[in-house]
Amino acid sequence: MRLSAGTHARLGASWDGRGTNFALFSANATKVELCLFDSQGRRELERIELPERSEDVWHCYLNDVSPGQLYGYRVHGPYEPEHGHRFNPNKLLLDPYAKRLAGRLVWSDAHFGYRTGSPREDLSFDRRDNARGMPKAVVVDETFNWGRREIRPSIPFDETIIYEAHVKGLTQKREDVAPNLRGTYGGLSSPAMIAHLKRLGVTTIELLPMHGFIDDRALVERKLANYWGYNTLAFFAPEPRYAQDNALDAFRTTVARLHDAGIEVMLDVVYNHTAEGNHLGPTLCFRGIDNASYYWLMPDNPRYYDDFTGCGSSVNLSHPRVLQMVMDSLRYWVEVCHVDGFRFDLATTLCRGPNGFDRRSSFLTAVRQDPVLASVKLVAEPWDLGLGGYQVGAFPSQWSEWNDRYRSAMRRYWSGEGSLIGEISGRMTGSSDLFNHDGRVPRASINHITVHDGFTLADLFSYNQKHNEANGEDNRDGSNDNLSNNCGVEGPTDDPDILALRRQLRKNQLACLFMAQGVPLILAGDEVGNTQFGNNNAYCQDNEVGWVLWDGLGREGDDLIDFIGHMTELRRRFPQLRNRRWLDGRRSDGSFGVLWLRPDAEEMKEEDWKFPEGRFLAYVLAPLEQGRPPIFIVLNAALEEIAFKLPTMTEYKSWRQVLNTTEAKQAPADFTAGADHKAPPRSVLAFAGSA
Repeated sequence: MRLSAGTHARLGASWDGRGTNFALFSANATKVELCLFDSQGRRELERIELPERSEDVWHCYLNDVSPGQLYGYRVHGPYEPEHGHRFNPNKLLLDPYAKRLAGRLVWSDAHFGYRTGSPREDLSFDRRDNARGMPKAVVVDETFNWGRREIRPSIPFDETIIYEAHVKGLTQKREDVAPNLRGTYGGLSSPAMIAHLKRLGVTTIELLPMHGFIDDRALVERKLANYWGYNTLAFFAPEPRYAQDNALDAFRTTVARLHDAGIEVMLDVVYNHTAEGNHLGPTLCFRGIDNASYYWLMPDNPRYYDDFTGCGSSVNLSHPRVLQMVMDSLRYWVEVCHVDGFRFDLATTLCRGPNGFDRRSSFLTAVRQDPVLASVKLVAEPWDLGLGGYQVGAFPSQWSEWNDRYRSAMRRYWSGEGSLIGEISGRMTGSSDLFNHDGRVPRASINHITVHDGFTLADLFSYNQKHNEANGEDNRDGSNDNLSNNCGVEGPTDDPDILALRRQLRKNQLACLFMAQGVPLILAGDEVGNTQFGNNNAYCQDNEVGWVLWDGLGREGDDLIDFIGHMTELRRRFPQLRNRRWLDGRRSDGSFGVLWLRPDAEEMKEEDWKFPEGRFLAYVLAPLEQGRPPIFIVLNAALEEIAFKLPTMTEYKSWRQVLNTTEAKQAPADFTAGADHKAPPRSVLAFAGSA
């Protein structure tokens, strides 16, 4: 028989070497049809009604379907928006478990389940067929030759240095990458990019969303694109626009080559919402398969969505089958594609229950016990836009979190704000006020100054105001609270003093980032002074605004690659900068983890922390092992030079300067313990103790 029942045990399309099993979850459907297409995805060859339903999974087995077959679904059921149901069999739907995509979404009114322009809005019903403009799922062969050399780097979290990058934007303008590889998965693992990452000392590249996504219709009509990719439609499929042919194999080849170079790959994943938007959005996948199961709906009016994300809808992981999809997706990327970790966009939404954020949510519980995910890095963006959405510090011990409190404090400090030394001391030592509980350790804090969302590091010290006019939203989008400092001129300037100050402030931020306890994350392009021309929300700029501009590579004043390389080397050289345990002060036996000092080298007392407008902070981090050197760190955000004494400690007779952000090149210099020294205005210094 060509058609048989198959199994419901594995969702999606599963080829076993002889035929393909198809399985789709829908609790509220009345009938499901599998649609097979020609190799171009233009002609629907046949429809096959799935004959079996087991535990709300519709399934069949076809013994003549092999890898390369294009397919989609049509799902029958009630169209009752007021009751949360939006079935419409006129709409071809993408398999939520699609492993590979063929074709791009071509926008038309046919993609909407309701009659657009109708006075009844989404309560009306649209009978137009949208198949021609829909991307199709492709049956795949998951086998892949990883080769004997491919070994996952498995870098300890305390040794991790993360580099956030966009697949296309990183290499699109990189001239030492082969033209056919620029902007692709292959470009990430080109010899030039691997050499660049190694020179920086980066251990882990974190990629902006590369799950299959679509461009919003409103952006396409403005001749823009959803460049960042936070508009996911396919949680198992690599985005095809970054590959010349087979995106799945292209991505896995890139992972293998990065692993060969000792570099980990993390993915920024968007499970909190989908590309279908609010109640007026298109019917492309989940909405037409089982709207009431996949999304959070308003309890008193399920026609509308409970939106915690600001994107129109929120995925409901409290439903066991929706949770299963997310967990299956995560395991797929680890087991089949060998990725090393995930950064979860708006992670609070994933952990919501009927009463809001829940530390014992189904999602966190499932992740905690999963043996596959136990071996990878898990990072939360610990907030969403719903009530009680800000949850920095609230995730379990298995997790690390983006620490926006570090970002804000350090931006304020180096922009000139005073009376912050108390908070700065906490942020430089791992933010124990946020994370020191429930067995968590300093690596819980992912420290960052800049990420994709906001100003670049160069723009942080070049613009006081956002300049997002190119986004077509009258400069209303993007944050108005940037804590930036243009150093006296808005935007580009030829003034050498302003340029020197901007460079020094960039170095100060980077120096603090790499010397702070926790895990440092840097934004691609910050090492070469990349600018977005003041745009702090370049999500739709698939052009030179959003791409990394490598013009500053090798250019004095912009190129900080060697400086960052020096900082990553210091971080490796001094393990106390990446301590696995929380620091303590002076102990009863006279030893210490961290010693806070006044400019006269005396230990700070309570009143010293309240020094009006204080901008000077100095401290010693003790070595973790006997015989290793301590490191003495000095931060001076004041506009004037500040005199200080080098610490006098019984076992250390001298201090060697290993960092001075005011110097073009780091030249070691030795100083006697107790000697007078001066911290230049707006500077960071560091000294290694010597016997």
